[in-house]
Amino acid sequence: MADQPEEVRRLLEAIDALAAIEDDATCASAVTALLNDWPTHHARLREIRQERVLALRDSGRTWKEIGDLLGGVHASRAQQIAKGLRGTKRPVKGADE
Repeated sequence: MADQPEEVRRLLEAIDALAAIEDDATCASAVTALLNDWPTHHARLREIRQERVLALRDSGRTWKEIGDLLGGVHASRAQQIAKGLRGTKRPVKGADE
């Protein structure tokens, strides 16, 4: 966690702080409130990432370089992110059985 940007560290610390709430009802209620709003926050994070990936591409970075900056994702995944495409989810094993 030490090599993460400060903002990422603060978010992870906030999650740890939620887990540390001693009262079970208070903790569960706080986590529920966060999870209820999470789809909006998740969508916004995806938008921010897409905007920045496009800016990196506009600045002359290759898809491979961008993928490496994103934590080692494949160049084709970096292109998908730039297009706003979501990754596909694999079906759960046994779901079709």
